[in-house]
Amino acid sequence: MISYLINLMFDNILLSLIIVCTFLYYYTTSTYDTWRKLNVPYAKPVPIFGNIFKMFTGLEHQVDAFGRIYQQFPNDKFCGFYQMSTPFLMIRDPELINTMIIKDFSYFTDHGIDMNPSVNVMARSLFFATGQKWKIMRQKLSPGFTSGKLKGTHEQIRECSDQLTNCIHDKSKETDGIEVYELVGNLATDVIGTCAFGMKLDTINNDNSSFRQNVKKVFKPSGKVIFLQILGVLFPKIIKILRLQTSPVDVNAINFFHSVFREVIEYRTKNDVVRNDLTQTLMKARQDLVISSDYKGEEKYCELDIIANAMLLFTAGSETVTATASFCFYELALHKDIQDRLRAEIISSKIKYGGQLNNEFLEDLHYADMVLDETHRKYTIITALLRGATQDYDVPGESLTIEKGQKILIPIYSIHHDPKYYPNPDTFDPERFTAEEKSKRPNGTFLPFGDGPRHCIGKRFAELELKIILTKILSKFEISPCEKTEIPLQMKKERGITSPRNGIWLNFKPIVD
Repeated sequence: MISYLINLMFDNILLSLIIVCTFLYYYTTSTYDTWRKLNVPYAKPVPIFGNIFKMFTGLEHQVDAFGRIYQQFPNDKFCGFYQMSTPFLMIRDPELINTMIIKDFSYFTDHGIDMNPSVNVMARSLFFATGQKWKIMRQKLSPGFTSGKLKGTHEQIRECSDQLTNCIHDKSKETDGIEVYELVGNLATDVIGTCAFGMKLDTINNDNSSFRQNVKKVFKPSGKVIFLQILGVLFPKIIKILRLQTSPVDVNAINFFHSVFREVIEYRTKNDVVRNDLTQTLMKARQDLVISSDYKGEEKYCELDIIANAMLLFTAGSETVTATASFCFYELALHKDIQDRLRAEIISSKIKYGGQLNNEFLEDLHYADMVLDETHRKYTIITALLRGATQDYDVPGESLTIEKGQKILIPIYSIHHDPKYYPNPDTFDPERFTAEEKSKRPNGTFLPFGDGPRHCIGKRFAELELKIILTKILSKFEISPCEKTEIPLQMKKERGITSPRNGIWLNFKPIVD
């Protein structure tokens, strides 16, 4: 009797497994004929996972996953692949990319990332917002990044950079190797805190700053989130019904910043505090879109829309600068000739402008522009652009019609490392960005900040901050490799911005005047 029951239970379990696996197979492969029917070249998918099994399981960075697909079709303008069961169209041709994100932007206004604003507050931010809601908020926030507003940040960035140089000077007395990524991250957190939100954080002198710790957690995916993302791609309706969190955003970090920025806005409102910074721009948007009865638009806004954008600008503004500055220091340490030339330009320009690090001084640092552009190219922080077709689009010169709702991927990192546009792409060479060399490349081959109406709103602020940081550090120190310097750098495999797996260790030798 017992033996019979065991066999019966085993048979039922086995039958259930067969049914579930069969359902999953047919359900997830039901879309796998999409690109064949449209006569689009595509990477052959595997059941359930499509073309990105390793990426979803954390075994491979998305750079490598998208790079393989990109390299598989060297002569095609576009190709197809599958994220689980979802068909994606990868755009490879720079001319077509340029047309789609600039000239024909009205067909691709959204990022095509599905997030529920009632579940995830970040879905309300400028990066994830869609349609008119994005357009209106972009118009309201753009005044926070005008030339006049940016000029007002110079002194604050200089003060934070001086704190960094003092910190490096003290550390250099104790050790030959300094971990740069974390140190620059503290600086970038202080800069965005004081320039955008009027908060003196002093993260540089406090390694355990709650602000810095929460910035690092915001977009760090957990195992639970990765599982829910897979579930969301396979069964999006279930995710929506259950209102599950599928974006790589730490809830505790969200709550931390939500509380902080709400307090800042409430304090300024209550005490009638007015500053010429980004918080004031956010408060003006709040007044116009949330409080004022004059706003008659169809799109409705609430306090969470303002808070979400404060959180986005804080976290994105610190992490991207952290990565770019750290990678730049790394390459300068390995290429003394480039470092010496950049330092000579800085010193010459400081003499020319009487030691004033003003707008004219910063605009005159042409070689610094080349060095930073090459850093953006080699270490592309945001590895791909995403778009969603908001209406049917006939691809110019092709028989393909991209249907409304189709998800688009532009592989920025792969383009930045394509020998067709950048010979010897693994070599750090700022000469690629002389005016003459840039004129040889088609538009659409250099997109570190995106392009078109949806390009990064903080681009100019980031460039300004990076130039001041370079000026301050190279005026005070010679940078070189140390025993702990990793050559080549190993990168984290987790999705998100490009970042080093083991930090960046360098030697800083004070320059004697």
